[in-house]
Amino acid sequence: MADFYALGELLIDFTPAGKTPAGIPIFEQNPGGAPANVAVQAARLGVSAGFIGKVGQDMFGTFLRDTLVKQNVDVENLHFSNDTATSLAFVQLSESGDRDFSFYRNPGADTQITFDEVNMDALANAKVLCFGSLLLTAEPGRTAVPQIVSYAREHGAITAYDPNWRAPLWPNAEVGIHAMKSLLPLADVVKASDEELEMLTGCTEIEAGAKGCVVCTPKTTLTLNTYDTKVVDTTGSGDSFFGAFLTKLMETGKPVSEINEAELRDAADFANAAGSVCATKKGAIPALADRELIETCRASIPLLKL
Repeated sequence: MADFYALGELLIDFTPAGKTPAGIPIFEQNPGGAPANVAVQAARLGVSAGFIGKVGQDMFGTFLRDTLVKQNVDVENLHFSNDTATSLAFVQLSESGDRDFSFYRNPGADTQITFDEVNMDALANAKVLCFGSLLLTAEPGRTAVPQIVSYAREHGAITAYDPNWRAPLWPNAEVGIHAMKSLLPLADVVKASDEELEMLTGCTEIEAGAKGCVVCTPKTTLTLNTYDTKVVDTTGSGDSFFGAFLTKLMETGKPVSEINEAELRDAADFANAAGSVCATKKGAIPALADRELIETCRASIPLLKL
């Protein structure tokens, strides 16, 4: 069992890796999926972390499970599907490092997790449960996610939500936005991009992309600039930010409502540094930073001037 759990998609990110002599694009197989990235970031910071989800009984699923094990993430609650394949995402990068995705997921093994497959003792003892919306694209995940999150929250876990809008995975925007909004009441902490903020309301924690972040609570609003690093690939940067932010919140030992302004500011600055370091490398999990790299960034890299 672990203190910090992430629930959601675990998939393959095929990221650009140059071209053949004939000019044909080459893609590199990397582990990905926002909740999985968050779990690995927590583990890389020394936290006892676990993953809850499902992959296909195929070469990709085995690779992903082995990757989490190597990253010291507990996989007791990672299951294999014999009926559906592991989800795949092909990533295209712009010159600025921003991403565009093409998904192969119909419906994808990740959506096949059920409430009964999860170890209830693990959920009851979790300090943090991070989750997303993408399992709501199909049953039984659509039913299982609110059940799992509600159970963990009832037993005292901080529940943290990343809507993680991916338009191609929904029949249309209206369906996707409705599904994303349905999970908001279950969350103590919400991370949202600028685009997602146009769709959702009531956020308690707001991501501001390359500019930094804005942290909002009922008592205070904090705006922090991020660090001026050279952006190579933004894949996983938001997940790195969220994993680092939640780790810092968990380490206060307090309920979210009792965390003070100084602790919030420290957590957000630490998370900004984590996301900034991640963006200096290609891929998601391979680019996630440990505490030493994050603290080095905080100590030696200037803040981005807006």
